[in-house]
Amino acid sequence: MGAQAHRATRSTRPADVVRRWYVVDANEKVLGRLAARVAMVLRGKHRPTFTPHVDTGDFVIIVNAEKVKLTGRKLDQKVYYRHTGYTGHVRSTTAGKLLAGPHADRVIRHAVRGMLPKNSLGRQMFRKLKVYAGAEHPHAAQSPEVLELG
Repeated sequence: MGAQAHRATRSTRPADVVRRWYVVDANEKVLGRLAARVAMVLRGKHRPTFTPHVDTGDFVIIVNAEKVKLTGRKLDQKVYYRHTGYTGHVRSTTAGKLLAGPHADRVIRHAVRGMLPKNSLGRQMFRKLKVYAGAEHPHAAQSPEVLELG
């Protein structure tokens, strides 16, 4: 290799990861931009030690999920589908109904899940996401930091 010394590429091991907790206020934030930034933090791409095959991400708590903003006509036109398990029983709900109902957190969960890897590592990353419709959350003991998004 000439005069230069050979340097091996460093790969972060799961035992080396120190997880932090962040709180994100979704009040008046655009859904897609919020979800993209949160997915990046859950995956660990905001760190210089990012390793694609290791979960190097942090925990994220999202509060005020019911106040997230959807642009355009998505409140009426964006449709979420789920299947009951019975033949022909596909149920559909618009984003507006979901945000107005008791499960407002599902809109953000669905958006973030779609931006994570579709494998067991992605499912592990998704478990670090905590979403709450209101301003209260039960994770005060973790002393989370406020994460500013733009």
